[in-house]
Formats: sequence, structure tokens, C-alpha cells
Amino acid sequence: MGEKDPFEEAYRAARTRRKAPPWDVGHPQEVVVGLERAGLIEGPVLDAGCGTGEHTLLLAALGYDVLGIDSSPAAIAEARDKAKERGIAAAFECADALLVGARGESYATVIDTGLFHVFDAETRARYAAALHRACRPGARVHVLSLSDTPADGFPPGAGEADHRRAFGAGWQVEAFEAAPFTCLDPTDPRREVDVPGWLARIRRV
Repeated sequence: MGEKDPFEEAYRAARTRRKAPPWDVGHPQEVVVGLERAGLIEGPVLDAGCGTGEHTLLLAALGYDVLGIDSSPAAIAEARDKAKERGIAAAFECADALLVGARGESYATVIDTGLFHVFDAETRARYAAALHRACRPGARVHVLSLSDTPADGFPPGAGEADHRRAFGAGWQVEAFEAAPFTCLDPTDPRREVDVPGWLARIRRV
């Protein structure tokens, strides 16, 4: 029997018990809202590790050509339910982010809120290579990660060196700055908390 996927288990539990995992706050991260307002998102967009789809739904509602992908069937099912309920024509696929680019995709923007930091060093490099295949020259990848200095109740994320190591040849790190990662408080899931995070803006060269 194969090893269970903890993320799929978390999304399945959320659908049956209506108890969202800590990273699934039910609205877009303010960081992504700010990127769009600043003109730093251009279509077509890939929302890598989209979860239940809040960023894909936000961008689709604003008229962007955007695809949300996640490896969790339960997350994608929830995202499609949200799109139907809200009347938004948003596209979602159950897919492995490590395999993007195999179909000749040519994205101008990738957003990643919480995917990169769950990988180990070797997998981060594979992920960056897959994104390089899937992005056109000049495309930007925006990565929001939990900080490598963990907050109470949260696992460590990824630091600047981790991002620069993974996104090496073929990439240019244009900016790396502290940014809040909004999560549900693990001690009281009715309350949101801003956990320390990092926002990396990386350009494909």
C-alpha cells in the first residue's frame, strides 16, 4: 500500500468535517492581491499548488487566463465547487507541479503560495526546472513561503539561500523580501494570524 499524502488527507477531512487546514483561509493572500494591483501579474498564469483555488478564482474573475493545478483531487474538487457557486469560469486540473512544461506550456506568470517550501532541496531544484520548461523567457515566478525561522505552531519554511539555490542557472532573483503568510490559528481555527514569510520574485532568463 502506498504512503498516504498528508495534503490529500487534510483536504478530504476539510470536505467531510468542514475544518479547513491552517493554510486554507478561504480568501486570497493579500500578497497576491498586491502583486496584481502593482501590475506584476500577466497572463497566461499558472497557479501552482492552488489548493482550493482562491488565487485562481481571484485572477479568473479579473479576466486573466489562469490555470490552477494541485496534486490533491479533494482540493481540486473543492476549487471547482467554489467556481460553480460563485459563477466564475475558472480552470483547474489535478496535476503534479514537478511535471509542468511537458505539454509545451508557455506561462508569463507563476504564483506559488506555500508549495515550494514543502519540498526538500532536491525536489525544489526539480520544481524550478519544471517551471523553467513551462515559462516563456522573461516570465516571472512569485513564491510566497513560510519563513525558515518558524513561528509557534508552524513548521519551518524556506529562506533566501533555499530559493537562490533552487532557482539558479536560467533564473534571476529580482527581489526577496519579508511578507506575511496568512494562516488559520492552529489553537483557534476561527481566527487568522499573519505568520512570517518570504516573497521571492524570480524572472526566467
